[in-house]
Amino acid sequence: MASWSDFWELVVTVWREGVYGVDIAHILLALFVLLLFLLLRNLFTRFVLGTLKRGAARTTTDIDERIVDALYEPIRFVPVVMGVFFATSVLDVEDGTRQFFYNLNRSLVAFTLFWAFFKVTTPVGVFMLKAKGVLTKPMVEWLIKLARVAFVILGAATILELWGIAVGPIIAGLGLFGVAVALGAQDLFKNLIAGLFVIGERRFSDGDWINVDGVVEGTVMDIGFRTTTVRRFDRAPVYVPNSRLADNAVTNFSRMSHRRILWMIGVEYRTTMEQLRVIRDQIEAYILESADFARPQDVPTFVRIDSFNNSSIDIMVYCFTNTIVWGDWLEIKERLAYRIKEIVEGAGTAFAFPSRSLYLETLPDAPEVFPLSPPKPAED
Repeated sequence: MASWSDFWELVVTVWREGVYGVDIAHILLALFVLLLFLLLRNLFTRFVLGTLKRGAARTTTDIDERIVDALYEPIRFVPVVMGVFFATSVLDVEDGTRQFFYNLNRSLVAFTLFWAFFKVTTPVGVFMLKAKGVLTKPMVEWLIKLARVAFVILGAATILELWGIAVGPIIAGLGLFGVAVALGAQDLFKNLIAGLFVIGERRFSDGDWINVDGVVEGTVMDIGFRTTTVRRFDRAPVYVPNSRLADNAVTNFSRMSHRRILWMIGVEYRTTMEQLRVIRDQIEAYILESADFARPQDVPTFVRIDSFNNSSIDIMVYCFTNTIVWGDWLEIKERLAYRIKEIVEGAGTAFAFPSRSLYLETLPDAPEVFPLSPPKPAED
């Protein structure tokens, strides 16, 4: 018959053997250590970040302050890594389990380091943007994306190696798989390479107004790895493959220095030579005297009698405005149109319109027309 001593011996056995050969006392101690580090997590984060920020405040640049802000989450994760390390250190386990804990701690350290590198890429990219004339915003954004992908791959490879998993055979297997994928993803790689050329040639940047012949016209929103997002003027986004941007002609209106006006003013053929001279001279004088238009020494400017059209004598007006803003350009064109109408009408002539003259030398043969009522008799 069982006794109290038997029961107590069972309790002591369970206490000593615990879970997987680890006594419960050490397990509770390990949990206490982990909980302690978790409780000190906020205090540790404030202390470390405060120290780093005070050091960064002594410098003249803000790049170090941005880096400190980016490291907030990795620094906050450090107490967790320390807690796991010290918690597993107090456990008296077998060699196999000890090796598992060792690999676990190394993996957490590697994860934290590459996570920090991943977060730091953004402030470093902001610093690179200040190198004007060397790197554009899309180029920096691409470099940040590539750096992040590289850190993710390197971090994963490092952790796999720590667990004894050879990365080389995996890469070789992925290489064979990649050949098969590449055959079916030629457009993807084509767009990727085209995107590199678009950014390298600096054809346009975010916010530029562009027109791609036969594709789209609008404002560039984002230049991605495979596609570029262009928002049309009706606010609809268009996702254009980068290969279309590389193969088609792209007009970047945001980089214009002037906007062009090209008109053909048709006046009637009855306009005399003196009237033509007056019209031409006054239009030219208005363009040259107005501050809205660019000077002839900067851009071509012409007001000339151009051609004899079917129904008009055409006067070519070729000039450029100083503004490139579309609304202001329309307003300048409107004022020019008003002035040209005043000049033409003031010269005593008028604008021509399509017309056709018909000349008849003889009338065609026709039957004699009889009156509907008999003629009146002659009076005596």
